[in-house]
Amino acid sequence: NGAICIQPCSPSFHGETSFVCEDRKWHMLSDACASLDVQSLFQVRMLELLPCSGEHGGGAGEHLPFIGGKPGDGAKHFGAGNQSCQADFSCIIPDILSSPAIPGNIADIVELLKKISVLLSANVTRGKMQSYSRIANHILNSSIISNWAFVKDRNAGSILLDSVNSFAGNLLLRNGSESIQEPFIATKGYSIHRNASGKSFDFSMEFNSTDNITGHVVIPKEELLRLPRASKAISVAFPTLGAVLETNQPDPAFVNGMVLSVLLPEELQNILLTFEKLNKLEQAGAQCVGWHSAERRWDPGACQVRAHNVTAVVCACAHRRRSYRSFSILMAPAAPRSSVLDYITRVGLGLSILSLVLCLVVEAVVWHHVTKTEITYMRHFCLVNIAASLLVADVLFILAAIVHNAALNYQLCVAATFFLHFFYLALFFWMFTLGLLILYGLLFIFYKITRTVFLAAAFSIGYGCPLVISILTVAITEPKNGYLRSGACWLNWYETKALLAFVVPALSIIVMNVIVVLVVVVKTGRSSVGEGCKSQDLSSMIRVSKNVALLTPLLGLTWGFGLATIIDSRSLAFHIVFALLNAFQGFFILLFGTLLDRKTREALKMNCFSSRRKWGLEK
Repeated sequence: NGAICIQPCSPSFHGETSFVCEDRKWHMLSDACASLDVQSLFQVRMLELLPCSGEHGGGAGEHLPFIGGKPGDGAKHFGAGNQSCQADFSCIIPDILSSPAIPGNIADIVELLKKISVLLSANVTRGKMQSYSRIANHILNSSIISNWAFVKDRNAGSILLDSVNSFAGNLLLRNGSESIQEPFIATKGYSIHRNASGKSFDFSMEFNSTDNITGHVVIPKEELLRLPRASKAISVAFPTLGAVLETNQPDPAFVNGMVLSVLLPEELQNILLTFEKLNKLEQAGAQCVGWHSAERRWDPGACQVRAHNVTAVVCACAHRRRSYRSFSILMAPAAPRSSVLDYITRVGLGLSILSLVLCLVVEAVVWHHVTKTEITYMRHFCLVNIAASLLVADVLFILAAIVHNAALNYQLCVAATFFLHFFYLALFFWMFTLGLLILYGLLFIFYKITRTVFLAAAFSIGYGCPLVISILTVAITEPKNGYLRSGACWLNWYETKALLAFVVPALSIIVMNVIVVLVVVVKTGRSSVGEGCKSQDLSSMIRVSKNVALLTPLLGLTWGFGLATIIDSRSLAFHIVFALLNAFQGFFILLFGTLLDRKTREALKMNCFSSRRKWGLEK
């Protein structure tokens, strides 16, 4: 395993092919076999355009700066001494288009385009840009895009993108606009000035033999006001290049739209881009990204999702001439989604909300009957706050989904995420308070605390800790645009790890409450140990099982099953179980915390009897 084998190419090609041994089989690593000769193509063919002698004297070869030189030097020599000398290097196109787009030729063509962009990029005319686009289009054809996987230089896609951007940035505009369209690369340019109402670029391009894909670039009017003088804006669209550029993300991800390059004056820094999705799965999330040309990676920090639906994504991106000039959207094959999960979530949340409302109503009715002692008061006080926190969190969960789907605005999404984070944390901290109360009742029998001390401690833990964590999270991550995750009104994970501000406290509380349940099991099961009576053993087992069943939803232990979805994030079964346990948590709290409580049932019966009696007397 890991051994490398290098073989020469067939006689009609030059270069070599590399293989790597994996699982006792040879797999192709790279294919550098090429039929093109870039050096001769760039020198010999280009020399055909030059006079044998010119005003500078000497042979034409002396004038061609193949290696070194400054941008634009080659253009000077092309035009030197002969007015009829062509300036669009179209003479090399037949050789390019007649060559097979194999990995070795792709690498050579990328190198050729790079040299042209470096040496011949001054005063790019329409003819030059057309020739350049035809060459690039040959290696961007969707039918051969898979050959890029075996190109020896893994940065070839990035080099091509930078070369095209550099060359297109010098495009001369005729009559204030220009449009050059090839099937797999399109370039558009417009003159812009501060008094314009805004400028937009629309692209509709072929992605494969059956489908088209669209993209849209908008320069807002407020950005144009920054311009000190008239200038130009160039945009280049690549429908297939995204499959070539490495994502370099922590999780598997792929480009799910065309790559849009935007070349603007330095004064313009913010643009809006709309990408049509290639994969239009309803559950597919989207992440707006910018290509960092220096680090050669997709950077989520360059963009934010402004709107997102099944077919398209609107991104607000920061344009930086030296780093971010190309943009797209990523889609990660995240947790599996199905109609079953959606159905469970909708039905579970609806039932949970109704159950929690009923739970609070029942607690209000029986409050004076079930809170006569200090310990029962404390227990029901925790239960009411658990139910209230979960109720608000469930309602906010629905509102956050509505805000995200409707794409109302970014600030509203931040607000929804903040309160959702706060109330879910409050839920866990109140469950933690209840766990501490159970330990207090079991372990500190002769130590009494007053109601005032309990209320102060409970509010500090139940609402104080979540408030501090929520405020610190938004204060630290929001200035860096790292508070929200892409495609949802919820905490960010990939860029700032803001989600840890929820996961760490929640998992810590779950672990603590598991310890509480173990203490309860030991305490309630101790009475029958060593007595040898089967009936008492059975009674103890039933009592222990009942206590575990009662405490599991009240102490939030069902959330611990979320670890299974992290370990195997693609298991639909784990996600269904997790959705069942947590979407119906409000129902479980009503059932185990209220309806199955003996004192609560007795108080309800008394209230019903009193109501009937009062109604009968009044009648």
